[in-house]
Amino acid sequence: MEQRNLFIAMAASLVILLGWNVFFPPPEPPPKPAASITADGTPIAPAGDAAIPGPPREATGPSAITAGGGQARGLTRTAALNQSARVTISTPRLAGSISLTGASLDDLTLSTYKQTLAEDSPPITLLSPSGGPDAYFARFGWSATAGKEASVPTSKTEWRSNDRTLTENGSVVMTWESPDGMLYERTIALDDGYMFTVTDVVKNNGTDATTLYPYSLVSRAGEPETSGLYVLHEGPIGVLNDTLEELSYDDLFDDGQSEIITHETTGGWIGITDKYWLAALVPPFDQPVKARFLHTNAGGISRYQTDYLGGAVAIAPGASHEITHRFFGGAKEVGLLDRYEENLNIPLFDKAIDFGWFYYLTKPFFYALEWFYHLLGNFGLAIMALTVCVKIVFFPLANKSYKSMAAMKGLQPEMLKLRERYGDDRQKLNQEMMALYKKEKVNPASGCLPIIVQIPVFFSLYKVLIVAIEMRHAPFFGWIQDLSAPDPTNIFNLFGLIPFTPPSFMHIGAWAVMMGITMFLQQKLNPQPTDPMQARIFMLMPLIFTVLLSGFAAGLVIYWTWNNLLSICQQAIIMTRAGVPLGGGAKKKPAAGKA
Repeated sequence: MEQRNLFIAMAASLVILLGWNVFFPPPEPPPKPAASITADGTPIAPAGDAAIPGPPREATGPSAITAGGGQARGLTRTAALNQSARVTISTPRLAGSISLTGASLDDLTLSTYKQTLAEDSPPITLLSPSGGPDAYFARFGWSATAGKEASVPTSKTEWRSNDRTLTENGSVVMTWESPDGMLYERTIALDDGYMFTVTDVVKNNGTDATTLYPYSLVSRAGEPETSGLYVLHEGPIGVLNDTLEELSYDDLFDDGQSEIITHETTGGWIGITDKYWLAALVPPFDQPVKARFLHTNAGGISRYQTDYLGGAVAIAPGASHEITHRFFGGAKEVGLLDRYEENLNIPLFDKAIDFGWFYYLTKPFFYALEWFYHLLGNFGLAIMALTVCVKIVFFPLANKSYKSMAAMKGLQPEMLKLRERYGDDRQKLNQEMMALYKKEKVNPASGCLPIIVQIPVFFSLYKVLIVAIEMRHAPFFGWIQDLSAPDPTNIFNLFGLIPFTPPSFMHIGAWAVMMGITMFLQQKLNPQPTDPMQARIFMLMPLIFTVLLSGFAAGLVIYWTWNNLLSICQQAIIMTRAGVPLGGGAKKKPAAGKA
């Protein structure tokens, strides 16, 4: 097969790989059947699922939420917050409050992350209270056996606290006592990141023994907005039995029917993830729990919940019991998740970031970029530095490839003569060309090796740019203020000089144009197809890639452009040393033997 065919095939393969996940997303795994548990002494089952014990489903109620959108009827977020007394949360990373009604974590804002690049942009709101718009909260508690409902606190329970503010590395204490003498004390502590530690102590001051079941839940009302990227997971997620479980929202609402997916696990974590943010529950690492992903619909309102239920705890009169839950509510910062995984024994916590199939390449790429960022002070420069390192690692392979390509370019006059002589006899033409390659010791297949190597590098860097929050709103120079977003300029309005906003399908930024130019120049250094039709298709490749990559993250286009420039320099030097004119033509001296 000729060199040109290999390049066309590889380019087409790259186009297919880039577009496959967009047009043909992989099918989601079928939901697992819910487990049925009917052991004696189980806690009160949620309504509608009498065979499946678990924590109570925290319904926001049809009167509080409009259908389908999670918007409150007459209640703003502020009004919903004002319905209960609160303990303030104030740390360098987080702001918000804890509701004393239900002792819920339902008001959380990420102080260091803005919604947009605008100076006056508000910070990211992660959690919101029940009864308000887009309710999203975490709750902890106890389920009781039948007939003992009054012994446990509920979402309506009014807790007492003498503390007013939860600060970094601080804690607050809340208490409540049931009518039958069960005393509950809850201590909520917060570290210097996004990890809450919830320690529940229950003491039986009554006269009868009581059996309780500890639980934790994360509940989200309405239809969550997602980024729409098929290569990125957003929705219910967890690591159960050391296995990553990723479910789409549709998995829990199949054909209009609510699904409950149950796992029994020891350790792990479970929650709901967005592109950059995570709300996750971490049960005690040494105790078995029943973890669930579920969806309910009340009054036309979807609500998604992840929760876990601990084992039965028998508390005799005068006895007490303590259990510790953890809750992560914040940004998915790689270093922070790694720290929690190591220090708190949370398995595979970094898998909350969707590094994808090339995990063992993508994550090292991230750490390399972060190292270069601390060295150079700019993630765009870090991308360029990493590109140079990749080129150095694969230099011997690329060098051999470019030597072969230079030799192929020098053989073009001979190949044209063979085509003129055997143009009507394809079999004979291929035989003669193979004989020519063998005589000149040229391997036409070696030219595609750099492209094959570049594909996993390309996708790994692409993953880093779209999933790592460290890249979010990271500027380069000039007009690039967010390397994780597409280039904001557009050739169709002369890069902003004309007051015209082209439609999205006409978006081609300045960096994409530069990438197309460098690809065209690199193409001119390669052996040109001798067939006119193939030559025209080959010439369209830079244009196709310019349009295709325009919608990708600017950092990825910068990488591709810079990589092309380095390849052009390397290839030009090799061709000059081989005596092959850069503009084409016959070679001055046979150099194929060196290839």
